[in-house]
Amino acid sequence: MTTSPLHSLDIRLLRYFAVVAQENNMSRAAQRLFMSQPPLSRHIRQLEDRLGVTLFVRHTRGLTLTEDGQRVLEMVRPLLDLQDKTYVALSQLTQAGEPSLRLGLSTAFEQGVFAALESQLTTHVQKRHIVRHGSPELARQVRRGKLDAALVALPLETSGLSVTPLGWQESLIVALPAFWPEAALPSLSLTSLSHRPLFWFKRERNPAYFDYTRHIFSRAGYSPACIEEPLEHDVLLARIAQGDGLSLLPASFSAIQRRGVIFLPLTDSELRISTGLVMLPENVKKLEWLQTVMTQSLINSD
Repeated sequence: MTTSPLHSLDIRLLRYFAVVAQENNMSRAAQRLFMSQPPLSRHIRQLEDRLGVTLFVRHTRGLTLTEDGQRVLEMVRPLLDLQDKTYVALSQLTQAGEPSLRLGLSTAFEQGVFAALESQLTTHVQKRHIVRHGSPELARQVRRGKLDAALVALPLETSGLSVTPLGWQESLIVALPAFWPEAALPSLSLTSLSHRPLFWFKRERNPAYFDYTRHIFSRAGYSPACIEEPLEHDVLLARIAQGDGLSLLPASFSAIQRRGVIFLPLTDSELRISTGLVMLPENVKKLEWLQTVMTQSLINSD
């Protein structure tokens, strides 16, 4: 047994470090890791303290690896790659036994719309592991072999993946504070909301969908002041309820009853969010049945 003071080092710290090194930006790395920036900064400082080296030079444009940081990155990459491969190998142990499925479901939609799908899956596979994340993260996990397939929101950057549109989509609706005068109207146009702040995501979180929506905003003459959107929907709705701004969400979120928040349709908007099934190309034939099950289940959920 090693007596090194690092023998108890949490491998998650190394994973966090590697993501920050890839992004060269603490905020973008925090978004990829689905955590807030302050705890991530604390984890990086903790790792620096444990190793006794400075890993990054901090500056106004982001972060730059130091020479020590570059050496540490080169040392930990094989370990992290081995961890990923080990998890994939362990998950494949089930393939020789009962049918199994590792499936991602996008949190771009209110999760109740997937109830019929999850029920249908029980008749096709005995073992199911459902992961719920944003669509970009699900696509990354499919590429790495951590998921067999994922139901994602489109448009989305899907290089290296097979994408099957599912023919099911939702219009975006307005979520706004109940005490705003606009909440008393039956519907709203985008331009009527230009003077109100909009909770919206940064482009690096999902470039393809960001560009799609911005193009529609521009055509409609909609140019609101934007506030960075919280990652958690409950936090977003709480901030809307207190009047900090409005948001544009898929229609399924209107099923959420949140005091102080009103959901209204848009009268003149092309804004929609579509669905697709993504998987590695080598899995397409094996998972043909999944496309059929998903399409039927989503249609039945309308």
